[in-house]
Amino acid sequence: MNAAVDPPPIRRLDWDGAVLRVTTAPHAAFDLTLDGVRYARIGADAHGHARVALPFSPSGHTSLAVGFAGEHGLIGAPVGIALGTPGLALAPAPRPLAPLATEELVPLDRLADLARPVAVVVPVYNAPELVRACLDSVLAHTPDDVRLIVIDDASPDAAVAPLVARYASARATVLTNPHNRGFTATANRGIAEAGDADVVLLNADAEVAPHWLADLRAAAYARGDTASATAVSDNAGAFSVPELERENPLPAGWTFHDAARALRQSAGLAYPRLPTGNGFCLYMKRAAIAAVGVLDEVAFAQGYGEENDWCQRACAHGFTHVIAGNVLVRHARSQSFGHERRAALGEAGARVIRERWPTYDAQVGATLFSPERLALDWRVRRLYAGAPPSPRVLAFDAAVEVENAEVWTLTSVDGEKRLRDPNGVTVDRASDRDAAIAFARWLQRHAFERVAGRVPDDLAAIARAFGVGLA
Repeated sequence: MNAAVDPPPIRRLDWDGAVLRVTTAPHAAFDLTLDGVRYARIGADAHGHARVALPFSPSGHTSLAVGFAGEHGLIGAPVGIALGTPGLALAPAPRPLAPLATEELVPLDRLADLARPVAVVVPVYNAPELVRACLDSVLAHTPDDVRLIVIDDASPDAAVAPLVARYASARATVLTNPHNRGFTATANRGIAEAGDADVVLLNADAEVAPHWLADLRAAAYARGDTASATAVSDNAGAFSVPELERENPLPAGWTFHDAARALRQSAGLAYPRLPTGNGFCLYMKRAAIAAVGVLDEVAFAQGYGEENDWCQRACAHGFTHVIAGNVLVRHARSQSFGHERRAALGEAGARVIRERWPTYDAQVGATLFSPERLALDWRVRRLYAGAPPSPRVLAFDAAVEVENAEVWTLTSVDGEKRLRDPNGVTVDRASDRDAAIAFARWLQRHAFERVAGRVPDDLAAIARAFGVGLA
């Protein structure tokens, strides 16, 4: 028997309702699949034992099909498990993704937080074509009342200065450093220019999609102790999905906006927590900035570690940091400095972080593969294996026909509101008395892009707070 071709068998599989225990060959390694999609890489110890905890269902459904795969394919046949019920069963057929039981939503009594002013700060250094794509995407997909602050850090590329100057307007403030100050000092200048507003640091080689800011802000304000929220990306190190530390190409035939819509609708709102964020697209709450100060521009003049240090300082003040897995931002990476210098700057920054925060690496290791993060990546793999999604529209007490859209309906029946999916199935309901609470929940959970029909004023205000259009 060729061990390189034939993977070690699964000798025993036990499920107690929350933890999967596997007995196999000593030190064997293989993929755990759920509903036919890779969930996690697991490895057995010297006794051939491995375990995987599933505190909640990544699919949103109680039943899952569990399988194992080696380098050359499946290991045995899938079996079924049910969350909360010990024992194995027949493998169920995969079902469409449902909301996660551990989702975090902005409660109705915290809607005022979503009205806080916010400024998008974009430090610029060279790469004019990427800068153009970044700024165009921000202006196209960000509300008019959000201030854009663009700062040219004395770019030597002669095309940059006239380019950014053209963006100066009532919406956009364009500043120029008289000499090169480095990324971190430039970012701090933007944070100061923003006044009392929250700040999003956005790299000039990033590109955003519709609803990006409203959803990023909701992630930041779902819990009061959150200091920052970072988007996910196709190419942003530990914040890349579905594969960490890799450049993730879009599925064949998909556009960036298709992918952003898919994650917005179905990646889930169980925001993974890490001891850091990533400055490629980092929402910083002003309360956290006031508590811990700005970025350290002395130790991290060119960036590459400044956001990690700031996040650790925030953690020391009792704050946490989340990954907004439903917000996808495209990222070119390495355009200002090139790969080699970026690697050198990254290593220099990492040395400072390790000296200042000796437990940082251990904190990252303990959270990088949390159940919430594994569920996020798994859901993205499932989404990317399917077809691009259609826009999702909620029709309020009216029959609305919208081309190339997925139309849900919200009707009033016998003193309650009933939410029906495009197949007419009632997926949720609430009394008229609790309609506002339920409406806020449905807007977040189902990622509607607009609400059509005669919407009562109080519900219309809720829709506007979440950046959902009215038609």
